[in-house]
Amino acid sequence: MINIKEDEKLNVLNHSCAHLLAQAVKHLYPEAKFWVGPAIEEGFYYDIDLGDVTITEEDLANIEKEMKKCSKSAKNIVRRELSKKEALELFKDNPYKIELIENLGDDEVISCYTQGDFTDLCRGPHVENTKLIKYFKLLKVSGAYYKGDSKNKVLQRIYGICFENEEDLNKHLEYLEECKQRDHRKIGKDLGIFMFADLVGRGLPMWLPNGFMVRRSLADYIMNKELELGYKHVLTPSLGNVDLYKTSGHWDHYKEDMFPAMELDDEAYVLRPMNCPHHMMMFKNSLHSYRDLPLRIAEIASDFRYESSGSLCGIERTRAFTQNDSHIFCTPDQIKDEFQGVVKLILDVYKDFGFKDYEFRLSLRDKNDKEKYFDNDEMWDKAENELRKVLKELDIPFYEAEGEAAFYGPKLDVQVKSAIGHDVTLSTCQLDFLLPERFELTYVDEAGNKVRPVVIHRAILGSLDRFIAFLLEETKGNLPLWLAPTQVMLIPVSGEHQGEYSYELKELFTKNGIRVEVDDRNEKLGYRMREAQIKKIPYSLVIGDNEKDNKTVTYRRHGSEEKVTVTNEEFIKLLKEEVENKVRQ
Repeated sequence: MINIKEDEKLNVLNHSCAHLLAQAVKHLYPEAKFWVGPAIEEGFYYDIDLGDVTITEEDLANIEKEMKKCSKSAKNIVRRELSKKEALELFKDNPYKIELIENLGDDEVISCYTQGDFTDLCRGPHVENTKLIKYFKLLKVSGAYYKGDSKNKVLQRIYGICFENEEDLNKHLEYLEECKQRDHRKIGKDLGIFMFADLVGRGLPMWLPNGFMVRRSLADYIMNKELELGYKHVLTPSLGNVDLYKTSGHWDHYKEDMFPAMELDDEAYVLRPMNCPHHMMMFKNSLHSYRDLPLRIAEIASDFRYESSGSLCGIERTRAFTQNDSHIFCTPDQIKDEFQGVVKLILDVYKDFGFKDYEFRLSLRDKNDKEKYFDNDEMWDKAENELRKVLKELDIPFYEAEGEAAFYGPKLDVQVKSAIGHDVTLSTCQLDFLLPERFELTYVDEAGNKVRPVVIHRAILGSLDRFIAFLLEETKGNLPLWLAPTQVMLIPVSGEHQGEYSYELKELFTKNGIRVEVDDRNEKLGYRMREAQIKKIPYSLVIGDNEKDNKTVTYRRHGSEEKVTVTNEEFIKLLKEEVENKVRQ
């Protein structure tokens, strides 16, 4: 994906195209009032107040047509500097521009750009003539709060893209179509993975049978790996007393992202946004010796965060989600080995899934924004230096990102590139000296003294919801056999003649741990075979008289036209080996 903001020529071209869009809209809707129209990574947009008029996707073609007329008019785009008084007079009929002008400093240069009959307030720069803006496409229209504040009026935001030539435009439109086909929201709906309902609530996914099977398979997979590494699994409630989060510090630093407190029986409870406070209390529940450490507590936990409605995106960003969470309580001397163990687990998981395009990011606090973080310079310096030291000793390549730390400590994030170019944080590992202090956690060291443990927060799959969204987009819904909700579809040629054998096979496969369904509907064979392909079921088995008489199966792998006949035992062995080896399609 091309980043428009990072390409100077394309950045100028797209910003100029935003003005061309505004000019066309003004021709078609004379009462339109404009806010801002910047170039962005994906092209450009313009926020517009059209009063009672609502622009739909169907209207974009007509606006494009008018834009082309404006382009062909070949008007020079002329810059002019204005005094504040002149600017206020020029844009006196546009309250959005007036507010912008009034907020400018006295020493700021005010400029406008004119192209034919249209003038807009702008810093620029722009291309020299409208004829240079030829290869563009309007993509969508949506609502956007004025100045991004939900208390303000909703403006109409029109998005578009512009390139220097037709070939680049067409390539980008093909890429956007590919993104559309990979969108996990479309795939999730088509494959019956999850659903949403306004009556239930925005951002609250409901997992359908197929989706729950994928989640269960993922949870079993990561828990089995954790068990092999000595993790102990626990279960804690999704509610917590407000005092718990005041003790942890989340109430002061994270309250705006939490659901409101519920007042019950003289106590206040909240839906938990994370699990660390519960796990701290578990550690505190009993005495610990240095011989007990490291103690690795893990949980598949449900959490809740009040994400703004504009940021909700399918199951990638929700208000209710499930984390593959863990907290490792260790001595300072064990930090390096435990951190190394976490990184090895991350790499092992990524190998199973075939992830290759990823980077390690050391996320640090922003020293100029201390309100966002717990205020203890000594603690922060110690934690950041310790983490940096461990990464270098382990020879892990990483880059640093200021301002991305958790409020209580620095962290290592694994940034993975998705198939559609998104930079996604999947795994995270955080070093924490703060919460053990706030919860007064102790263990008895070799000298018999009570000392503080260090806590490592880590999530390998991160949010299961986001991980599944990432997988659906990576695979286009063609999940590997071990994750597929239905692994085998049995399709009898005739339900009357081969149906009984098909159900015998279903029983046999089920006993061998294979997820199998029978499609014996009264539909043509070709139709049922196509249905199995559309549902992206890994193996389709056509059951005819030969298979019935010879106790065999004839299978077809999803995406292949080849048909292979084997014995039942050979097929079961094939599937088990593919599941065990985590074979990817």
